[in-house]
Amino acid sequence: MLPYIGRRLLATIPVMAVVAVVVFSLLRLTAGDPAAIIAGDNATSADVEAIRAHLGLDRPLVEQFVIWLGRILRGDFGESFFFKKQVSQLILDRVEPTLALATTTLLLTIAVSIPLGVLAAWKRGTWIDRAVMSFSVLGFSVPVFVIGYALIYLFAIELAWLPVQGYQRLADGVGGFLARLVLPSVTLAVVFVALIARITRASVLEVLNADHVRTARAKGLGELPVLLRHVLRNAAVPIVTVIGIGVAVLIGGVVVTESVYGIPGLGRLTVDAVQARDYPTVQAVILLFSVAYVLINLLVDLSYTVLDPRIRY
Repeated sequence: MLPYIGRRLLATIPVMAVVAVVVFSLLRLTAGDPAAIIAGDNATSADVEAIRAHLGLDRPLVEQFVIWLGRILRGDFGESFFFKKQVSQLILDRVEPTLALATTTLLLTIAVSIPLGVLAAWKRGTWIDRAVMSFSVLGFSVPVFVIGYALIYLFAIELAWLPVQGYQRLADGVGGFLARLVLPSVTLAVVFVALIARITRASVLEVLNADHVRTARAKGLGELPVLLRHVLRNAAVPIVTVIGIGVAVLIGGVVVTESVYGIPGLGRLTVDAVQARDYPTVQAVILLFSVAYVLINLLVDLSYTVLDPRIRY
């Protein structure tokens, strides 16, 4: 197991190197000069050039990349062009809302999508199955921001049950913390539920007609124990796999959802940094998301050994 983990961690090095090169290159190829944005509309060309020299943007791209990569290897993400703070401090200030939103969304998704998928498979061909699959298609087709604005209009504006926007830290009160996470979590979970429910249904259908399931039923086990002990556990590997893959959907959805609900997390930071052409901040946040995605997929692979004893690394 440990050699496998070591190999996987070593394999992340070239992956992160490619991510670093792509992110660095795309930002420089995108239209817009951060020096001009910082200088303002009334600045002269000399002012812009002075700012570019101060930020190191007048150097060759290869030299800029080597300098930035050297800082990253030392754990220094640099200083934000726009926020005038260390990028590492910006990330620390914004990481709690994003972690809270991602965690609540993931818990809500698992609690809803897996029972829905199992139910749809168990009631295959009935109106329940068709309703779950219709919801899955609709949930995966509608953009996240449309779902968000619809929920805001209904539950925050019309019914006034929940706050419209904003975020309250856990240290400032559990009630306000949860109240401000309900709508964003539901918004983000709709897409995630749609994806996992479909995969759960397909995986459970494959196992329902297996020999060991028929044997369990022949022994007189009730339907619920059969579903939980013999069906769901054997269908768990594809479900866990798609949960790991769905983290990419979750990361992309966090950026949009935080913007819709005004949550000061890493997603909102990314949007603000992109608009300001804040290269150090954008590069650091995307690298952080990439590392998180790689590590989550490693944990998913390791979970296979728990779910299926036949799998060994």
